[in-house]
Amino acid sequence: VPSKTYDTGAYHEPGSIGILFKIVHAFLYLVQPNSFPQGKQINYFFLNTDLLLMLSPYCRYQGHSQEAIYYEIGFIVSAALGLLFILLLPLVGLCFCMCRCCDNCGGEMHQRQKKNADCQRSCFATFLFVASLIIRQVVGVLCAYAANQHLTNQVRGAKKLVNSNFKDLKIFLNDTPAQIDYLVSQYNTAKDKALSDLNICFLTKVFFKKFPILAAIRETKEALENVSVSVEVLQEGTERLHANLTDVKTHLSNTLNDSACNAAQAASTCNIIRNSLSQLNVNANFSVLPGVSSQLAKVNDVLKIDLSSLVQKVYIKSMLESIGSNITTFTKALPVEKILADLMVYLTQSEAYVQDYFPLVEQYDFYRWLGCLILCCMVVLILVFYYLGLLCGTCGYDKHASPTTRGCISNTGGNFLMAGVGFSFLFSWVLMTVVVLTFVTGGNVEKLVCEPFEDKNLFKVLDTPYLLNQHWKNYLAGILFKNPNVNLTFEKVYSDCKENKGIYTSLHLEYLFNINEFLNVSMYTEDVALKIEHIQINLSKIILLDETGKENLLNFSSSGIDGIDFSAYLTEINKSVTKVDLLSFANDLEARADQLPKGALENALKGHANSIRMIHNQQVVPLEQAMSTLSQSIRLLKRTSSELMVKVKNVISAVNTAQFLINNNASQVIVQETKKYMDTIVGYFEQYTEWVKESIAMEVAACKPIANVIDTAVDIFLCSYITDSVNTFWFGLGGSSMFLIPAIIFAVKLSKYYRRMDTEDVYDE
Repeated sequence: VPSKTYDTGAYHEPGSIGILFKIVHAFLYLVQPNSFPQGKQINYFFLNTDLLLMLSPYCRYQGHSQEAIYYEIGFIVSAALGLLFILLLPLVGLCFCMCRCCDNCGGEMHQRQKKNADCQRSCFATFLFVASLIIRQVVGVLCAYAANQHLTNQVRGAKKLVNSNFKDLKIFLNDTPAQIDYLVSQYNTAKDKALSDLNICFLTKVFFKKFPILAAIRETKEALENVSVSVEVLQEGTERLHANLTDVKTHLSNTLNDSACNAAQAASTCNIIRNSLSQLNVNANFSVLPGVSSQLAKVNDVLKIDLSSLVQKVYIKSMLESIGSNITTFTKALPVEKILADLMVYLTQSEAYVQDYFPLVEQYDFYRWLGCLILCCMVVLILVFYYLGLLCGTCGYDKHASPTTRGCISNTGGNFLMAGVGFSFLFSWVLMTVVVLTFVTGGNVEKLVCEPFEDKNLFKVLDTPYLLNQHWKNYLAGILFKNPNVNLTFEKVYSDCKENKGIYTSLHLEYLFNINEFLNVSMYTEDVALKIEHIQINLSKIILLDETGKENLLNFSSSGIDGIDFSAYLTEINKSVTKVDLLSFANDLEARADQLPKGALENALKGHANSIRMIHNQQVVPLEQAMSTLSQSIRLLKRTSSELMVKVKNVISAVNTAQFLINNNASQVIVQETKKYMDTIVGYFEQYTEWVKESIAMEVAACKPIANVIDTAVDIFLCSYITDSVNTFWFGLGGSSMFLIPAIIFAVKLSKYYRRMDTEDVYDE
């Protein structure tokens, strides 16, 4: 069945950022290692999550809410910790500020002298640098920014993938009617084969087995044609050969008359060659052979009798036409074209809708990208203050200066660190709010949609009896066939389409229209058998061979074939084409040339030897082949002529017997032979119907584009593009937010060593 090639490759390779995606997947597995709900747990879980409880206050399985809580325990605990972070960190920051305003919590601008002050300062600076480095690179801003940019890049490139899917769906819808028409048209191939075999086998077995003379007449005609053609070829060929050999002899004679042949060393060799020139002549003479055109004309007159038109294939042909008409009527009765036309309209409208709103999607994605970039900049701002504080504090620190006399650069570094602490308290709750929301959303989509989709557990959810509709066992069958008891599942449909099987098999469309019932050959054979039983054929007016035909057969026996002079033909055929073997003559001439002194005479003789070889290859060999064909044809004609009169008399006797058969019980014989041949005819259509069934099941309307659309929407767009990017974004942003806590502690501690104090410890000597 002809099929088109689809362009969409429903597979996404994330590239180098895929490493981050795998790390996030591993982290989510630590958060939620529980296996996906199976069996009745599906009902308990999906009907008891918080979202569905809000949407379905009268849930049927509220007593099993612990199943959902147990499954979501990792997300619940993590989200609770995030909420504590959101609530406590701003509160701690407020208390911290108030405490410092009261000269507590490090707010007092006084630093006590300690022996290990340098060691503490170095440790705090190192820890702050490490915390800032982790925030910036390992699980921080770069990770979040890469995820943000990756999502934007994929959204910009999604239009090409969407258009590819729409193109494949249009090919799918447009190609299906052509495939159906192709299946219907192939019926004519089976019908023509049946009628052809009826001509070759059936009529020959019933009637022509009585007439072996027909084969003899055809063989005679072919033999006469071969004789006529072969003689003509041989006559023309021998004339050309005679002319070429004469030219060779003339040139050789001129060469031998050269003065070089008078030398003592060459004289004897030249004389031997000169004496052998008489052998270069044509041996057979085909111009004297008589023609066979008159015999061939008489045979052609006999073959004008057309015995094959005696029987008309009315009944079988009408039966085959009836089956073809039924197939055409059935295909037109199916609402395929209307359904496909409606789907094409819907598809075109959907494509136009997507094309119209895609710029809006890109615009909103830009706003999202900008918002995420601002969040990253919040963290970057904090890091800038920390790095500036470390830079200024480290570079401006003077260990010989007292706390009250520290330089301006060192003091500025301490102020930068405290500014970073202040912005950390201001921004941390905003960052963590975004992290918690995206974590709960993206993490659950990954665990409840993406992972189950990859291992097909998601389809088992949709196929759970009575889940989507409490009255239907199989939801998809209920939608398509209004019969929820049909075993049609989302998983099986998706798997079949993934393997590019036909939509008839994938959707079990036999419940709408069963092609097995329509393509049941037995219902046609029973009808044909009934018709054959009641065939009434009146052949009493048919005359197989009238007096004119008998006279033609007698004329064939006296067509003159036996008068052909076979001995003349065989005499010339048995002769060789030339008097001497030209190859042997050429080899001998070249050997004698080698005996001569080196010079022009030797080269000339070798040139003549090569010319003789060429004449043999180009003219003598084809003539020998034509003589072989002529020999076979003459011997066949000779055998035929010896038995011709006996065969003609036997034919006339067989015709008389066949005429008696036709006039008395021809109808019965035809019915019996037709029954025997019906098995062959039925075999052809059984092969045709099996091929049609297999093609419809596996090739017609192959639904790979439907599986590609699902893969594109769920696996690529939802999971690979959006969910992986969102999860990586909250992973990086959340890590940065968590490391802000130790950074705040180290920055507050370290700022004490960089800022200029108001008072210091004084020791009297």
